[in-house]
Amino acid sequence: MESIDDHLVRRLTGWSSGQPLPEETSPDVDVDPGLLLDYLDAQIQSRHLDLALRWLQSRREGFYTIGSSGHESNAAVALALRATDPALLHYRSGGFYAARAGQVAGSTPIADVLHSAAASRLDPISGGRHKVFGHPALNIIPQTSTIASHLPRAMGLAFALDRGTTDTGYPADAVVVCSFGDASANHSTAAGALNAVGYTAHQGIPMPLLFVCEDNGIGISTRSPRGWVRRMLSTLPGIDYVYAAGTDPAGLLATATDVARQVRTRRRPAVLHLSTVRFMGHAGSDAELAYRTRAEIVADHARDPILATAALLARRRILSPAETLARYEHARKLVMDQAELLPGRVERLDSAAAVTAPLTVRRVDRVSSSACRAGSGRERAFAGKLPESRGPLTLAQSINAALHDAMLTWPQSQVFGEDVARKGGVYGVTRGLRKVFGANRVFDTLLDEQTILGVALGGALAGTLPIPEIQYLAYLHNAEDQLRGEAGSLRFFSAGQYANGMVVRIAGLAYQQGFGGHFHNDNSVAVLRDIPGLALAVASHPATAPALLRQCLALAEQEGRVCVFLEPIALYHRRDLHAEGDGGWLAPYPAPADWSTAENPLGEVRTVRQGTDLAMVTFGNGVPMSLRVAGTLARERQVSARVVDLQWLAPLPAASLRAALHGISRVLVVDETRTSGGISEAVVAALVDAGFAGRIARVNSVDSYIPLGPAADQVLLREDDVLTAARSLLD
Repeated sequence: MESIDDHLVRRLTGWSSGQPLPEETSPDVDVDPGLLLDYLDAQIQSRHLDLALRWLQSRREGFYTIGSSGHESNAAVALALRATDPALLHYRSGGFYAARAGQVAGSTPIADVLHSAAASRLDPISGGRHKVFGHPALNIIPQTSTIASHLPRAMGLAFALDRGTTDTGYPADAVVVCSFGDASANHSTAAGALNAVGYTAHQGIPMPLLFVCEDNGIGISTRSPRGWVRRMLSTLPGIDYVYAAGTDPAGLLATATDVARQVRTRRRPAVLHLSTVRFMGHAGSDAELAYRTRAEIVADHARDPILATAALLARRRILSPAETLARYEHARKLVMDQAELLPGRVERLDSAAAVTAPLTVRRVDRVSSSACRAGSGRERAFAGKLPESRGPLTLAQSINAALHDAMLTWPQSQVFGEDVARKGGVYGVTRGLRKVFGANRVFDTLLDEQTILGVALGGALAGTLPIPEIQYLAYLHNAEDQLRGEAGSLRFFSAGQYANGMVVRIAGLAYQQGFGGHFHNDNSVAVLRDIPGLALAVASHPATAPALLRQCLALAEQEGRVCVFLEPIALYHRRDLHAEGDGGWLAPYPAPADWSTAENPLGEVRTVRQGTDLAMVTFGNGVPMSLRVAGTLARERQVSARVVDLQWLAPLPAASLRAALHGISRVLVVDETRTSGGISEAVVAALVDAGFAGRIARVNSVDSYIPLGPAADQVLLREDDVLTAARSLLD
């Protein structure tokens, strides 16, 4: 079967010999000849890069062959926009990348794409970690998405551009462009993002976002139902719809220019539905003949967007078919000359340290210094009643005060989520923030965790310091890939050139009395500990929660770190520890003069009770539970029990923990999460790896969802369980 490359050369040769040219689709549309030539050059460069990637693969020097062949018409979108407009691109947007690079002097798109596919350290965006379209100089934010998981980020970035709360780094009239495939349009992530965009625009809120659906009619081997994509995209409320054909270069360039202008001036979202065709299968390993007939594949060759551009250039006497063919072959030489330099000469990442460098870079001194800063205007923010003068506070009150202080210290910070603004949160933790800092910095979102995290992802790229709230830990699981696949991966796949530092506050863990079942009592944190580079802190006491929160914010600001700040719901309003009225779970709020990390070093455990006979290592609800057990052991056996609060569950502070256990020969890990996949597994492994020579035991909650009402006591870790385990370890 004739290849698409051979077909294109044969058709151009035939036209040069006098064979008839196709009729123009949009003869009345005037297009600048120079623009058409730029369009052609971007298309043919993209095509030859696809061919070169397959050539590299055949020599075992290339590792990525999902190409853009047939999609080169997306170059028209780049030409309709500015190089300063941020772009989040589909993996078939090679034409866009080439056209955008052509708008920026000194760009080297051929070398960039070749090195990226060869996993070369000279890849200017990922440094050899993945094949991505991305480049800081081109304002292309690297994406590895295959299922439209980048759409919520695009929504968040467009939302942030016109908020006026911080310097975004982009021009005042910038437009966000986001491309995706027709099959991806059916994913729930895409549906949620499109809904959030329309929901926002419906309220008259600026949303300068241009979606581009590159519709080739097939997702790997599954066809999109005829007419479905058009019907779905054209009926989205709040989003303007425009259709264009990739085989109509004049009409497409005019349409793309017009829709880009409309989005830029009206600050209203639109979707450009671009019909394309897919050549050479889904990827190099795809046997297209297994699900498409030979006749279908050959028939698609007539829809080649490069041939459509060549025919238009010939009809308008801008470039003859022979001249286009010469241009095509010249581009082949340019690309292959560079590709042939790679085999045997590619420098690749050669150690685990090199691979993980973007995730492991630390700025401890800067983080510690930032965490101790206090903002101005505290008297006004706290209405003349500073929290340090209010007497002992609950955990919820201390976090609320810390959020007020954080928004003074970091004026670029924003607090948002479900019910956080007017209501002040389900548990009152964000109460008063909107009144003090205004609706631009403290706002309610629609009820969609994916969108909440998308607003944070995009806002971070626009210079904000996002503090999104997920109302309950169980709700995070609806959107956890926004943390794993998008937030956590950005530093990695951009070699640290991009970051989306944020602090995600989550109300969670169990032990709420008389409320909610497993959706409101969730003790599953395994997914958070599995995200490389993510920092997970758990507040347990009002004395330490403010410093932990400030440290997370400083990590987000100084290291671009994605942080999760987990707040135990059952401890929010607790006042007592041992007996009613003892006030043992209250603490005064520290004044700024006392904000020193020397008392609570960054990323270290905290010993909350000294002892020599036994150590209980715990966190969250386990801290008061262990303290009460320690008191019981002291009374009944004169046992001196040490209690160590981990504070940080990821990365686990193993060295600090080992130091905190000095002189201890018995360790009980008190873990309120589940037996399988819980924190205790990691703690025990860390101690064993460190050569701990004493006895270790653990006690956990049962591997179960948490039922409603008193039945929860049957599966959750109880104080009696801890006491029994401690006695057994001592015996």
